[in-house]
Amino acid sequence: MFSEWNNNQPLLLQCVDKWQETADTVSIKLVYPQSPDTPFNFKPGQFISLGLELNGKMEYRAYSISSMPGECFLKLTIKLVPDGLVSTYFVEQLVTGERLSALAPTGPFNHVDCVAKPKVLMLSAGCGITPVMSMAKTWLRDKAQVDMTFIHMAKTPEQTIYLEELELLDNQHSNFNLQLLLKDNRGTRHAQGRLDKDWLKSLCPDIAERTVYLCGPAQFMQDMAQFAEELGVAADDFFQESFTPTQAEALPDASGVVQFDVPAFGVAKKVAQGAILADVLEESGVPIIIACRSGMCGSCKCQVTKGEVIRTSTETLTEEEIAQGYTLACSSQIQSDVEVAL
Repeated sequence: MFSEWNNNQPLLLQCVDKWQETADTVSIKLVYPQSPDTPFNFKPGQFISLGLELNGKMEYRAYSISSMPGECFLKLTIKLVPDGLVSTYFVEQLVTGERLSALAPTGPFNHVDCVAKPKVLMLSAGCGITPVMSMAKTWLRDKAQVDMTFIHMAKTPEQTIYLEELELLDNQHSNFNLQLLLKDNRGTRHAQGRLDKDWLKSLCPDIAERTVYLCGPAQFMQDMAQFAEELGVAADDFFQESFTPTQAEALPDASGVVQFDVPAFGVAKKVAQGAILADVLEESGVPIIIACRSGMCGSCKCQVTKGEVIRTSTETLTEEEIAQGYTLACSSQIQSDVEVAL
């Protein structure tokens, strides 16, 4: 169960199934190896961070969960990233029976915390379909009174993740209205072209009356967020999840040198002012988990006991933790002499 993850410490999960979704995308099923019939509890839309050891180093990456809470497995869909060390392993080398380190499901993009109106619009492109698919399937399974318009963009039918499942849901449920847009729609009934504001309005005329959930590539999300605002969607009814890392960048005008100490691990060194805290911790050999690298998962939380950092994300931190000096290492820039505790 979800509570088995204590203080966000990793657990081992076992891969029991793996299959191709598209030419460069696979889906996998993970279970608790000691109790494979135990259900998983999470909020639909959340993600999980998986870790494996590559070249002598533990590497973690965050993947949205596309299965539903209450099922005895987690389903993840992983797309091959060019030159991506971890995604290449999962897509090309992972075998059933293998065990992977995992952190607890987390993430603010979910339909429990992001409360829906009676009508919703799911907007996704590419592998951004994974979290909104979990939301939609859970609503349908639980017979929630939610009217869903589901707009998804992909390149071709062959490159559309969950194509058959989407069409099945569309045929079986009157409250699930699929609008699939393909750049090349040969041999299908689905529309062709790029989604602009007028087309979005045409596909979802009552968008201003809906809660919008958005996930996909950066430019797609930027465009859809602008269109939604211009079409009258209130800020409180608009939620989005990005797969694009937005970790802190070194300060361009910082040229000083500061002292960096992690007493518990015997680290005492000089580093560049403005350096990203996560990078310095990794380079210093401090055993810290850095999974999403976008300030979302909270795996790299640590405490700055002395000195100052600039935070670009406080997503998983409480006001009390911030007051106590806690920060997310991937989203923090070192400003002065600092001392850090894990």
